[in-house]
Amino acid sequence: MTDRYQDFVSSPLGKLLVKNLGLPNPVPLDRYVDGSPLVDGTVVVGGAGRVVEHLPGVLDTLGIKSATTTEPDTRYKGLVFDATGLTDPTRLVALHDFFAPLMRSLERCARLVVIGTPPELVIGGERVAQRALEGFTRSLGKEVGRGGTSQLVYVADGAEGAVASTLGFLLSPKSAYVSGQVVRIGLTTAKPAEDPDWQRPLAGKVALVTGAARGIGEQIARVLARDGATVVGVDVPQAGDDLIRVTKELDGDYLTLDITAKDAPQRIAHHLSRTHGGVDVVVHNAGITRDKRLANMDEGRWSSVIGVNLVAPERITAELLAQKLIRDNGRIIGVASIAGIAGNVGQTNYAASKAGVIGFVDSLKDDLKKGVTINAVAPGFIETEMTAAVPFATREVGRRLNALSQGGRPVDVAETIAWFANPASTAVNGNVVRVCGQMMLGA
Repeated sequence: MTDRYQDFVSSPLGKLLVKNLGLPNPVPLDRYVDGSPLVDGTVVVGGAGRVVEHLPGVLDTLGIKSATTTEPDTRYKGLVFDATGLTDPTRLVALHDFFAPLMRSLERCARLVVIGTPPELVIGGERVAQRALEGFTRSLGKEVGRGGTSQLVYVADGAEGAVASTLGFLLSPKSAYVSGQVVRIGLTTAKPAEDPDWQRPLAGKVALVTGAARGIGEQIARVLARDGATVVGVDVPQAGDDLIRVTKELDGDYLTLDITAKDAPQRIAHHLSRTHGGVDVVVHNAGITRDKRLANMDEGRWSSVIGVNLVAPERITAELLAQKLIRDNGRIIGVASIAGIAGNVGQTNYAASKAGVIGFVDSLKDDLKKGVTINAVAPGFIETEMTAAVPFATREVGRRLNALSQGGRPVDVAETIAWFANPASTAVNGNVVRVCGQMMLGA
């Protein structure tokens, strides 16, 4: 969908008005093109802690050029600072000393990443200092401008070697609409992927995607297929023609059914077992809205939304786990929503269902075995056919009320899911990452 305001501010008159009136200035975002390098430019690495010594080697493995010193009149595409060595609040000045001199030397759509220690794993002044990193990185995301983003990655002691997939995502255009987020990388007993293929990390894997016929689901299917997966798309019979078209283009497989049907989990499990011998990635994308203020909402609207968005993913996952069809180092990925975090007028049913998806992640994250992980994305304002039908004023507020001053695209959600799905993301478990351009409220 065309963003006419964004087109206008790129014109000579628009640039003048933005400068003189302080209007939102949405910059066209860099997005990943298949086959391109992850980062087109140099990333500066700094800090003092237990992760920094690993960073040049990790970035080199990803094909990302890094530097530990800076040159005058040189622009940089990314900054990574290891803050795990900040053990009391007085040492937080190191953040200023690293970032402040470089903020005017950043290229458009730059990526800023701070690495810390999970505050809950330390005590005293160190816990205070590490928790302070969240306020710093979120504010930095609202200051960087020109399409830039800022993230915080908490790395557990002993998980330093598990940061590659996360840095590859956060430093690249794949994270175009992700900013101000906190990611946790924990300890895992699962063996890391050996010699991962960063271009096609899902080669040989099977990925189930519900709601795959159109919109965000279709884009998820396309990105996972790009990364090498055999995609099994699921959607309702009414969307069968579109589902067949998409999966045929991707050389994938499909199954038409209503995921709320009593026998849906068993039918999905049977198909995956018989045709593919199991599944590696399960993406619960299917979702519906039935909006009304609560006083005007009948029980049917309530129950249908909860059934599709929350109960069905629980039942399908339980069946796949019970039949041991999710392979070792498998991935379960839910699609929540910013509405489940901040709430929304007329969406008590939808917000409850999407907050429930976050609860679903919390309920399983500590119980999964053999390297299986569960995470979720929480999209904000994503430009789809559904948002195209939103009244103009509401749509403009949704687009502008974030640090990037624009709506996201379905591919932004899909790329985040692909990062979770990566076999090298075994230490990324129990996260809910908002794909919202860093919304100003509720995020």
